[in-house]
Amino acid sequence: MTTYPAELILNYSAPVPRYTSYPTAPNFTEAVNGEVVAGWLRAIPETDAVSLYIHIPFCDRLCWFCGCHTKHVQRYEPVRRYLDLLYREIEQVAARIGRRQPVARLHLGGGSPSLLKAHDLACLRAQLDAAFILDADTEISLEFDPTDMTVEDVESFCAFGVTRASLGVQDFDARVQAAINRPQSYEKTRDIITALRHGGVASVNIDALYGLPYQTDDTVRRTLTQVVELDPDRVALFGYAHVPWMKTHQRLIEDSALPDTLNRFRQSRIAASILKRNAYQTIGIDHFAKADDALSVAARKGTLRRNFQGYTVDECDTLIGLGASSISQFAQGYAQNVKSVQAYQRALEADSLPIERGIIMSDSDRVTAAAIEQLMCDFRLDSASLRTRFGERADGVLAKAALIAHRDEDGLFKADASGFHVTQLGRPFVRTIASRFDDYLLSRSGRYSVAV
Repeated sequence: MTTYPAELILNYSAPVPRYTSYPTAPNFTEAVNGEVVAGWLRAIPETDAVSLYIHIPFCDRLCWFCGCHTKHVQRYEPVRRYLDLLYREIEQVAARIGRRQPVARLHLGGGSPSLLKAHDLACLRAQLDAAFILDADTEISLEFDPTDMTVEDVESFCAFGVTRASLGVQDFDARVQAAINRPQSYEKTRDIITALRHGGVASVNIDALYGLPYQTDDTVRRTLTQVVELDPDRVALFGYAHVPWMKTHQRLIEDSALPDTLNRFRQSRIAASILKRNAYQTIGIDHFAKADDALSVAARKGTLRRNFQGYTVDECDTLIGLGASSISQFAQGYAQNVKSVQAYQRALEADSLPIERGIIMSDSDRVTAAAIEQLMCDFRLDSASLRTRFGERADGVLAKAALIAHRDEDGLFKADASGFHVTQLGRPFVRTIASRFDDYLLSRSGRYSVAV
């Protein structure tokens, strides 16, 4: 295992964006509105498949570690009312496109989309089929909270067409679970995974976290060992993002219970080493996959992508976000829906797309976005590929890369014959390295999670 000096870890752990997009969401403005996005929807080429993201912003229990846009509900009726609004947005988006667009990928996130009842899942699928073309090749993924469902519930999700399931585990230690209000047994998680696989779900992902309150090296080892026993196809290993100024419920987590930067970093290395010893391939900064998984294949081929769902093999130019707070990505830029369900309702009742803000990408943004995505996915910048895509517009980013490499005294980012690469020592800190290409970071204020 590579040894990382404490000074290096501390120097490169400052808060920076996660770079699931560039420009990042704090740089979105009201210059992008519903009228702008309507034009972007009309401009989607007829033969292009798109990806859809649907946000379900409700949970039947609020986990204190959560950083998502979600709301705790004790009754199901608000969820059902929200779905009626979602159906209206689906209709409005399809009307702006002007036809039933083919869909390559559909992802339901939240919140807890797994709290949806069988009847509502069937209605949602019918609405989607009326507005878009989903076929046997469409990948349908859904985020599951094993604690809010039974084995019997799985049948309705399989009928919906789920092909990939993503299950949150976080940590199996009882003390850690109590500290984040997330009681969840290994046995319950195992039973839901077994039911999903028996129902025909081909791929299972597990999300695990380090840096949680009361986590120790031993609890991380035990949890990751149990995760491996569940035999997921992919594992996302995230560092807990403690942002109580943004998510006020995180104030219920005592700062004193959180591991410090060095302990947090060590936990990430312990977890990663367990996954690698069990034949999971490292994908980017925080994903692991079996060798025959599509993510691993893409990483080997150099075709791995990164978007708001993290690392992906999604090659679509358009990702349409549906639901409150969801973010869309178009060839022209990004757009985000309003965050509150009340504002979402008002916009839809006025027959307006519920867009709150976004950004129109400049030529410079496109080159920087491509460079940052290469760094985050492949840990390198290939000069020839950037010049092939962007011509002389790539020169500015490559000149910046040369300056960053020249100034690097820690051996993290170096020039080579084909461009530049992040060294093995530098890979855990690639977010910080990527931030040095971010033209917006110094000019706008923003608070982010720590980089490691």
